[in-house]
Amino acid sequence: MEMRTTFHKKLREIQDDVLAMGSMTQKAITNSVEALKRRDLDMANRIVADDTEINSKRFEIEEKCVELIATQQPMATDLRAIVCVLNIITEVERIADHAEGIAKIVIMIGDEPPLKPLIDIPRMADKTNDMLSRSLDALIGRDAHAAKQITAEDDEVDNLYNQVFRELLVFMMEDPRTITRATRLIWVAHNLERSADRVTNICERVIYLVTGKMTEIRN
Repeated sequence: MEMRTTFHKKLREIQDDVLAMGSMTQKAITNSVEALKRRDLDMANRIVADDTEINSKRFEIEEKCVELIATQQPMATDLRAIVCVLNIITEVERIADHAEGIAKIVIMIGDEPPLKPLIDIPRMADKTNDMLSRSLDALIGRDAHAAKQITAEDDEVDNLYNQVFRELLVFMMEDPRTITRATRLIWVAHNLERSADRVTNICERVIYLVTGKMTEIRN
């Protein structure tokens, strides 16, 4: 009985670490788009530097999971929870990599004048962050229904991406001199679109944790 109590205490601690890692990643997404809006190269460079902290957090969580498996002899359902966490932190780290990718694009852009007002890209970032936060809440709450609902919202990010892509394509067709600037903004939008896809992967893992069934969700 004492071992079971210890296991669940340590699992809760790990889940708290996952939430902390998620919060660090959300901050990176927000700041990367803010750096783009402001042409803030200092902020962009900090995001790139801080990505190592997110990577370290992932490795720390992995080590705790391995230790938990080695010392607490988890049952099948417990093991599923640990495996779920290991998969989720991989997705969160990759989302952070996408934020770092945006920051690197900001550095590449430098002080070039904006091609157009940024409207849909910040919306993509806000929506992705909202989905990420709620997907991790679904993990903590073991809420498969909420996870399923979040996956359906990926279409909103896809639609915003398609809108950004179409608008920038028009710029490129009307004035070939804008091709480089437009292409870089498309890269930014693509990083956010892929981030939302990874949130869907997190939700799939939450559903697996709750139901024991691993299914790929296609919207």
